[in-house]
Amino acid sequence: MTATAISNRKRLLVLLVAVTLLLMILMGRLGYIQLVWGRELQIKAYDQWNRSLDVYPQRGIIYDRTGEIVLAQSASADSIAARPSQIQDPRDTAAKLAAILNLDEDELYKKLSDRNQSEVWIKRQVTRDEANQVRSLNIKGIYFTEEPKRYYPNGNLASHILGFTMKYSEPGIGLKGQEGIELYYDKYLTGIPGRIMMETDARGREAPTNVERLVPAVDGWNVILTIDQAIQYFVEKAVSDAMDNYRAKKVYAIVMDPKTGEILAMANRPDFDPNNPPRELGFEGMQQYIKNFSVKDNLDPGSTFKIITAAAALEEGVTSVNKTYHDPGFRIIDGVKIHCWKAGGHGTESFYEVVQNSCNPAFMDMALGLGVERFYDYLEAFGFGQKTGIDVAGEEKGVVMNESSVKNVDLARMGFGQAISVTPLQLITAVSAVINGGTLMQPHLVKALEFNDGERRIYEEIQPVAVRRVISEKTSEIMRDVLLSVVNEGSGKNAYIPGYRVAGKTGTAQKYKPEGGIDQGKVIASFIGFAPADDPQVIVLFMVDEPQVAVDFGSVVAAPYVRMILQDVLEYLGVEPVFDEKTKEQTRMVTVPDVTGKPLTEAARELNAAGLKYLAEHTGTIVKDQMPKPGARVMVNTTVLLYMTNEENSDTGNQQDLVAVPDLSNRSIREANSILASVGLKLRIDGSGIAVRQDPPAGTLVPPDTVVTVTFEMPD
Repeated sequence: MTATAISNRKRLLVLLVAVTLLLMILMGRLGYIQLVWGRELQIKAYDQWNRSLDVYPQRGIIYDRTGEIVLAQSASADSIAARPSQIQDPRDTAAKLAAILNLDEDELYKKLSDRNQSEVWIKRQVTRDEANQVRSLNIKGIYFTEEPKRYYPNGNLASHILGFTMKYSEPGIGLKGQEGIELYYDKYLTGIPGRIMMETDARGREAPTNVERLVPAVDGWNVILTIDQAIQYFVEKAVSDAMDNYRAKKVYAIVMDPKTGEILAMANRPDFDPNNPPRELGFEGMQQYIKNFSVKDNLDPGSTFKIITAAAALEEGVTSVNKTYHDPGFRIIDGVKIHCWKAGGHGTESFYEVVQNSCNPAFMDMALGLGVERFYDYLEAFGFGQKTGIDVAGEEKGVVMNESSVKNVDLARMGFGQAISVTPLQLITAVSAVINGGTLMQPHLVKALEFNDGERRIYEEIQPVAVRRVISEKTSEIMRDVLLSVVNEGSGKNAYIPGYRVAGKTGTAQKYKPEGGIDQGKVIASFIGFAPADDPQVIVLFMVDEPQVAVDFGSVVAAPYVRMILQDVLEYLGVEPVFDEKTKEQTRMVTVPDVTGKPLTEAARELNAAGLKYLAEHTGTIVKDQMPKPGARVMVNTTVLLYMTNEENSDTGNQQDLVAVPDLSNRSIREANSILASVGLKLRIDGSGIAVRQDPPAGTLVPPDTVVTVTFEMPD
């Protein structure tokens, strides 16, 4: 074999090996593409020859407890999208669309000319007129899809309960709940998105053989609340009126069925319109309006908490209806002198009188008699220091001192509602347990979930949940009777409604500075009331944070609003008033005269003639408004709040405004000083106890900063 032949064979062998290796590499690559990479490429190929548009599910409707009245619903709105690969003239299209949709033409041109994008949004949730104008252009590559838009037909009504929604970035979802029921039940309300699919070529153009396919969306479930729209309206009206009249920082109100834990109404001020939530304020700013304060604010309860102390003391035998207490005006605990709210104290009192008078020292005795361990057992049993479990995201649980660090002085203060913080919801839930027979019920806002498949049906009904028994039926019965006496004979007379046997308790809680110490002049005035006392159908809590009034006691500030709400609700629920001879003998009702627009001296004469007391609020000489309103039927000796305005004097433009001296009779030193300060007058104290004389007399017109000398004497 020649050298040339050998050389050729070597070359052929090398070529064969090279070709073999190349084939092996190609086969390996092909195998990798088919077996390993194939699924991914198949998906990419499918995406290239298929396009889809989201089909949004209809978000579920939120109804009130009737299942008929709509509180939140979704309406469809057209959104406009484009496929840049199908737009023949991006500049002309941008000009036409920008003129109709009020968009920036250059920005729109950039979107329409970007062939790297298969789809772009032009404008979402356009008006019907805008959609019709764009449709009339009949531009190839422009598509329409429906998106849900949330609508709250009653505006601000129940806004803290409902919450609101916002657009969601995840395809097909559309709206996501923010706050309230919209957030807590979002997974039920949202539904399951669908899609419209079509075949296209590699450039995204619709294929001639395309057959559109629809994967239908599944609408969200409906939510039926425990809220009654009519009762919610009664409450909203009251909180708005209180917010305006008292120029308060906040107002809270809750109406509950004490036997089931169903929330019939819940309202706070300030509030917001869920159709247009204040997003421009940023997260922190929005929280001052959108947060459900009744569930998320921790507050000192004040004297309304005495209901809990009294119930626990009765249940444990620490006190009884036959026990008496002596109140010299203070108790000294751990070397600390803690005063009663009434200067000079209440003297010797029965258990009923202790609750009627809201006597601090007596409740200190009850708490100390229970001791730390038993007192804390009842705090836990009544649900303080823990979440109630209501269907609201972000519920607060109050602030309770660590049991191991509690001293007697702390325990004494807790006994009358200091040194502990609760949410308004915790308080009304615990008091409901006191009056409903002794069972703590879990509060809830939703009555049922409903799936609408063309024929409405209940999917899941929410049953009342009994958490635990806290006190006995007997103790509950005694407490109902005691709290009835508070309204009939004690500090709660301003909540009295003839024929309805209203029971309840007043509260006035001090506020504290962030750095510690009492914030003088700032209180939370409250009243919790229920009716009928022997078989409670409804319970109402009303709290006013920092009322700007002369007398800021809950009996004056909050009790009239509870009376107003209870009367509206009981009549609405069809609860018939019962009048008996005993009621007629014990109570005389009078009609509140209309004194608006009259000078204070004349208004005072008319109110006194009608058997009513009054408190003049704000500096001024003319009555601009009053509470209770003219024509209301109230008990004799009810206090009418008068809101004053300055009288313009046409004779002298520079004459100094005069102030009417308030009536200070039977007021404590603290009350008298607060009343005078509110109208720009000063107090000179003579003696101690309650006011028996004053100079100048009530109704006298004097310049601001006038000193009023008040003589105080101890009662017999």
